[in-house]
Amino acid sequence: MLTEITQKTFNELLKTAQRDELIWMSGFLSGLVARDSLALNVSSLPTTTTATLAPTLALTQCTIVFGTETGNAKRVATELSTQLKKHGTQTKLKGLDQYRLSDLAKESHLIIVISTQGEGEPPAAARKFYDYLYQTADLNLSKLQFAIIGLGDSAYPLFCKASEDIDNQLATLGAQRLFPLRKCDTDFEPEVQNWLAEFTQTVVYSNTAPAALPAGQTSAKTGKKSYTGTILTNLNLNDRDSNKEIYHIEIESEDEIVYQAGDALGLVPHNPAETVDALLAKLGLNAEESIDYKGTNYSAQQLFTEKLNVQYLPERVIQAYARITAQTIPAERLDLLALLTRYPTDFASKRAEIIASLEAIPPRLYSISSSPLAHGNNEIHLTVSRHQFKTPAENGEFIEKYGFCSNYLAQLPEGANLNFYIQANHQFKLPNAETDIIMIGPGTGIAPFRSFLFEREARGDSGRNWLFFGEQHFTSDFLYQTELQTLLETGVLTRLNTAFSRDQAQKIYVQHKLLQQAEEVFNWLEASAVLYICGAKDPMSVDVENALIQIIAERSQRSPEQARAYLDNLQEQGRYHKDVY
Repeated sequence: MLTEITQKTFNELLKTAQRDELIWMSGFLSGLVARDSLALNVSSLPTTTTATLAPTLALTQCTIVFGTETGNAKRVATELSTQLKKHGTQTKLKGLDQYRLSDLAKESHLIIVISTQGEGEPPAAARKFYDYLYQTADLNLSKLQFAIIGLGDSAYPLFCKASEDIDNQLATLGAQRLFPLRKCDTDFEPEVQNWLAEFTQTVVYSNTAPAALPAGQTSAKTGKKSYTGTILTNLNLNDRDSNKEIYHIEIESEDEIVYQAGDALGLVPHNPAETVDALLAKLGLNAEESIDYKGTNYSAQQLFTEKLNVQYLPERVIQAYARITAQTIPAERLDLLALLTRYPTDFASKRAEIIASLEAIPPRLYSISSSPLAHGNNEIHLTVSRHQFKTPAENGEFIEKYGFCSNYLAQLPEGANLNFYIQANHQFKLPNAETDIIMIGPGTGIAPFRSFLFEREARGDSGRNWLFFGEQHFTSDFLYQTELQTLLETGVLTRLNTAFSRDQAQKIYVQHKLLQQAEEVFNWLEASAVLYICGAKDPMSVDVENALIQIIAERSQRSPEQARAYLDNLQEQGRYHKDVY
């Protein structure tokens, strides 16, 4: 029992705590109970005596596998393995890319930690495992008991879809759920703590698992606060001779915007007015006509402008249209207007089915390039590249198009409103004030590092800051050149290395600049610097990581495999972070 004073303090804390704080406290306390109390306090367990007894270990061994893209799933799996070993469970830990598929039918207890990428896909490292489950017809997993933790982002419609798929398919193949599927959002640490506490109490020390939830069901999720902002500035950072259009966008809100350096801004772009008008005409809809979509009524204008994804439709939506209209449509990705034009039907009779088959516009995330300390709590900045690409037309020629969201943002005039939310990125945060950091961010990958530099300046951090930046041309593409030069002069930016790939005959990229500074880079790492990469996943982040492995191997006389292990160890220590896309 609590003392009266402690009880009063506890109640006051509960009254003032926010929902996310309550969730954190719940996970923290559950973790303490699971870690420290289970072996000592068995009053909540069935016993035949009042004497203090050690609980019986039920889960003596298990295999833990992970499928990861950014390292989060590996980190969670490693922590689970560590904690279960403390309770006496023998664990084997493997990445799904290293796991022998033939061992699956021999497993008795399996824990899977897996992230979801793109449009509900498993990470590349888990693709073979995923395909094996679906393509091995005679696979019998009746001896297997499993539990799955899915990592994802609830801002996307196919939240934790890869974990759902694997959960369902394992059950289809005869495996038994040892514990219900647990889906974790980007702020996954409290949920993982809760899962571990529950799993330990009900599975590790008991043969009775909690009542199974229906496949895919998880605990209720909290929503994200929505902000309405006004565009203050929308400036093209490139010179007129550039091949690119990269915009610096400043947004102001009347509400205080709660975020940290390293976080992202999420938004749902709107479809262009001319596209919406053409679709309404094609489908025979009046702009003010009321339409039910997933249980909510919208005007046709609002539905097609703000809610429905009508550009670059996924193949599953196109094939749904093919089934509705009884047509054969080849596997290709089309805009809805092109689909309706090329494959017409009796729209009056099929319209409701067609609309129901369409998916919601998925939110887009952009790294925030401002600092709440330096730029204030009512202002937020983005650095957005207007993506341009070519797509084949029906006549065999190619049409130049712009990326949906980047084009939407690039065209927002000053004074326009923008609805957005903050997506916390707990894996891409500044270290303590004294720690050195190395930032590698070509192109728009510079965005979070602009945030970092201004934040460290405003905090008065003493740690050194080293930036590697790359673009095509010095004269037309040196983003934030004046700001960076000022930060160099004031000593906030300790070192700046740039790579302008097209200013000489042989292209030079940031990985080449890293190799040129190999000795100093390795010295910084050995002195406990924290390493960050932001920008294009392929090929940039792959090439940069290969350069880092080469630097580590050559400077420390390690083999490539040992150098990779060194880098993996940095990641496990929280000293190597990637935000790649």
